[in-house]
Amino acid sequence: MQLRLRQFRPRTGPHEHRVVQPRQPLRHTTLRAPDPIGWLYGDHDGLNRLAGLFSFAAYSRHTIVHVPLRDAVPPDEGIGEPVDLVLVHHAYGLRPSKWPALRRALGAGTPFTVRTDEARTARDAASWRGRQQRAGFRDELRHTTHARTFFLFGSRDVFAETAMSLAYAAGWGPRQKRVAEGHSRMMAGLPLVEPPGRGGGHPDEVLVCFKAYPPYAHFKRPGR
Repeated sequence: MQLRLRQFRPRTGPHEHRVVQPRQPLRHTTLRAPDPIGWLYGDHDGLNRLAGLFSFAAYSRHTIVHVPLRDAVPPDEGIGEPVDLVLVHHAYGLRPSKWPALRRALGAGTPFTVRTDEARTARDAASWRGRQQRAGFRDELRHTTHARTFFLFGSRDVFAETAMSLAYAAGWGPRQKRVAEGHSRMMAGLPLVEPPGRGGGHPDEVLVCFKAYPPYAHFKRPGR
């Protein structure tokens, strides 16, 4: 997939950061943070580009991927306040409390284009699934929410697996029954590690839903 992105180089003290955003907003994609269940609603374009952004993040250990979503067109369902999304590797060491200052320092940015490697993403996702049931498995998505931003911390393989889940939702969501009438369809779940101090109850997760945007008369299912 070809991704049209914008790159920023903000500084905090002596440290320079690389922040990347999609050049065009994901207008019909909305995220609500888990408490303990979160919701991600998106159309084909939004879920497909999110899959590409997760794939890009998987192989960009020294990059913060910021996806502005809180000002997108909200769907006519779901509860909770819309939030932005930030993807970053565990090893980067980003502290969410530092993010608002970084975001304010982004400036104009520089446009660039990258192409993701779907075959590599699929291989690394398969590697993650092959290890998932082993004793002591810890390669999972960790999360927190701060300043109306949902942070996902992961590794190459778990970001690749998430990219595959989103690609599945983008590809098969439009084929589900009644989506042309405006109904959403839950297509995948992103399991999350519970924050420290939490225990019991429903496990934390984000449910990924395909949701066409109105006017629904313009929506055409694949093959029609």
